[in-house]
Amino acid sequence: MRVQHLFYSTTVERQTLHRRITPTEPQRAQQQERWQDVRDYLVNDLAEKTGYAISSWLQGSYKFGTQIRPAKLGDEFDIDLGIYFNWPGAADATGEDPQALKTRVQESLAAYAAEAEDDVKEVVQPPKERCSRIRFSGDFHIDVPSYHLDPNRDARELATETKGWEVSDPKALYVWFQQLFADDDTAQVRRLTRYVKMWAALKLEERPASVLLTVLVAEAYLRLADREVETDDFALGNLATAILGRLAADAVVENPVNRRENLNRMSAEATQAFLEGLRSLIGIANAALAAPTETNAAFIWTLAFDHFFPAPTEQAAASNALVPVMFEPQVSVEARPEGSAAVMRGINSIGPIPKKCAITFTLDNVHQVPAGAQVRWIVRNEGEEAELTNDMGHVSTSGAVATENAAYRGTHHMDVVIVSALGAVLGFRRVPVQISGAVIPPRNPKRPGYTRFRGRR
Repeated sequence: MRVQHLFYSTTVERQTLHRRITPTEPQRAQQQERWQDVRDYLVNDLAEKTGYAISSWLQGSYKFGTQIRPAKLGDEFDIDLGIYFNWPGAADATGEDPQALKTRVQESLAAYAAEAEDDVKEVVQPPKERCSRIRFSGDFHIDVPSYHLDPNRDARELATETKGWEVSDPKALYVWFQQLFADDDTAQVRRLTRYVKMWAALKLEERPASVLLTVLVAEAYLRLADREVETDDFALGNLATAILGRLAADAVVENPVNRRENLNRMSAEATQAFLEGLRSLIGIANAALAAPTETNAAFIWTLAFDHFFPAPTEQAAASNALVPVMFEPQVSVEARPEGSAAVMRGINSIGPIPKKCAITFTLDNVHQVPAGAQVRWIVRNEGEEAELTNDMGHVSTSGAVATENAAYRGTHHMDVVIVSALGAVLGFRRVPVQISGAVIPPRNPKRPGYTRFRGRR
């Protein structure tokens, strides 16, 4: 069954895969403010200290409009901000050493961090081979590669730490991408690129480079007929098939603006794992498209996207069901606030409950689960706090009982799915969990230090 509305919707408020993997407007605004601030500082500081004309160019997924939110807690958004030293002729025309040029950028970035506000976490030391990195609170970092730019030829070369100057032209690649598609197709290509990047981040041990995935998606999309990309879910399976065929025939992926560069820098073992992953993704897509119900299709897609893939509402699942549900889960919920003896209870929902509660979900009618079936729990977080923390949930556990913690204000869901040995969904329930911003104070709070010794005279 096709479930395009679970992949993408023009209704911004609706929970879709695309919304859940995409940074929010406040996150984009925070990133924009910071990269502009870093750019202005570096351009002015480096121009003053070196005498060269300095310019900049955004590149990478932020520039292409294909940025995804971190796949796991602790990961970060990535922004690429190129800094260009301008002089006529080749990069070596002035005798500038590329490693020394990178060091100047690293030092300028450190000076910025010393003057900046508290949201700067660190400038990473030592610098990376092809860039410097500065990390910020809010779970994002800015990578700053250093380039020579010949303005007359509009030619660029990248300064590396140990490999000298490299021919590299991120602007030409961006122009190539922009000119590749009709306006009607560009938005879908960007969405498909995000889906593939998130799938790779979740399912591949060695994540392919973002530029490699972008080029693979773009060139594969061009080979597909209009009927093969009618909906995002249908397109994703066909896209994965096209990419697999290409890589199986030849693992070399030429940079479309520099045919001498192979964008696939993965090892042979990692490339083979990528191919196996694509075969798995194709199998998931085919199974989901053939599923008899929306609930079945959504569960199958979670095998590729985990908790990022949204569950259908129970009403929508019921109205689209072609096969009756065999089992109706009944879930008892208990919430115990931290440091309190209070217990809040609910059946198939709970709340509002305060933050810092330990929550236990119990499948009451587990004895009625069909023989051979499995019970699976999936946490799907929603709301501003969860989005800003980049914690959209996780695949929780299997079995009759699941335990979680109340961390973010808003309405979240614990979804319980009963799955047969063949992968068919036999039962499904969404358990809403409403969490307030309040925290219940401890029953016997610890006394402040300045009061502990009063009376001892």
